[in-house]
Amino acid sequence: MKLIEGGSFVMGSERFYEEERPLRQVRVASFWIDVKPATNADFAAFVDATGYRTLVEIPPDPRDYPGLDPALAVAGSLVFQRTPVPVGFEDHSQWWAFVPGADWRHPTGPDSSIEGLEDHPVVQVAYEDAEAYAKWTGKALPTEAEWEYAARGGLEGAEYAWGDELAPGGAILANYWLGMFPFATLKENEQFRTTPAGSFPANGYGLSDMIGNVWEWTRDWYGTPQPVKSRGGCCEAVNPRGATIGESYDPGAVGLRTGRKVLKGGSHLCAVNYCQRYRPAARHPQMIDSATSHIGFRCVSRRVAG
Repeated sequence: MKLIEGGSFVMGSERFYEEERPLRQVRVASFWIDVKPATNADFAAFVDATGYRTLVEIPPDPRDYPGLDPALAVAGSLVFQRTPVPVGFEDHSQWWAFVPGADWRHPTGPDSSIEGLEDHPVVQVAYEDAEAYAKWTGKALPTEAEWEYAARGGLEGAEYAWGDELAPGGAILANYWLGMFPFATLKENEQFRTTPAGSFPANGYGLSDMIGNVWEWTRDWYGTPQPVKSRGGCCEAVNPRGATIGESYDPGAVGLRTGRKVLKGGSHLCAVNYCQRYRPAARHPQMIDSATSHIGFRCVSRRVAG
C-alpha cells in the first residue's frame, strides 16, 4: 500500500460528461491505498481461507426479481463479447451477454479459466464481494473522493492521470481499447481484455492501473454531484460520502429499487470512439447486485499513525 497524504483538490471535470460536473473543491484525510487492484491470486487466497462464494456463483431467487422466468434463474454473469461488425451504441446488449457459469474463476464463461491470469485484476465481483474481501484484509473500499484524489497522483486539474494528453508522444499509458469499439482492436494477438496489474507506468503517487484495465468499486452511492456551498468562509467539502441509496436508484428503471454504487477509473473497454472514461474524474453507476468481466476493486486503510 501507499500512504496518500491528505489534502484539498478540485474534483470533477467540465470537458467530458455531464455526470462529472460541476467542479468542486474537496478535502480528504490521509489514507493508505493498495498499489494495484486486487488480483485473481489475491482473491483466490481469500476464498481458500474463508470458503466464500461470490454473488454470481449463487442462482438468484426469482422472488427477488419480479417477472424473471424461473428457468433463467441460474448462476452466471455479464461478459463482453466483441461484435463482428460496427454497431450503434444505443443497445448495449449487442456486446454484453449474460453467460451462465461465468464467475471470478471463469471470467468469460464456464470454459474459461484464470490459469495464467493470476496477476490480472479479479473480475466478476459484485459490490458485496469486494466488501467481503476488504473486511477479510482489515481494510475498506475507498470513497469516490479518496479514489479520485489518489488517481490524480498530485496533478492538479489534469484530465488524465499523467497530464492533459491521452497518448503523449504516442505512448499508451493504460489498458484501454485501441481501435474502433466494439468490433476492431489494434492490440497484439487481439488481447483486448485485462492485462497483468502493474503493466503500465504508475502515477505520481506510485499507484498502478488507476486508469483503465478494470473499473473499480467505491463505497459511495451514485448521485449527481452537488456544488459546494460556502459556510462561514469555508468552501470545500470534507471527506464527502456521496448520495443516499434512494438517490442512487436508476430513474429509468421503473419499480426497480436496487442501489447503485460509483465505479471509477474506466476499463479495457473504454475507447476514443466510445466511453472516454479512462480519467480520474470519470464515474459510472453500477447496481450492487451485478458483476461483469470488466469490474474489479482495490482497498484502502484509514488507520494512519501520527
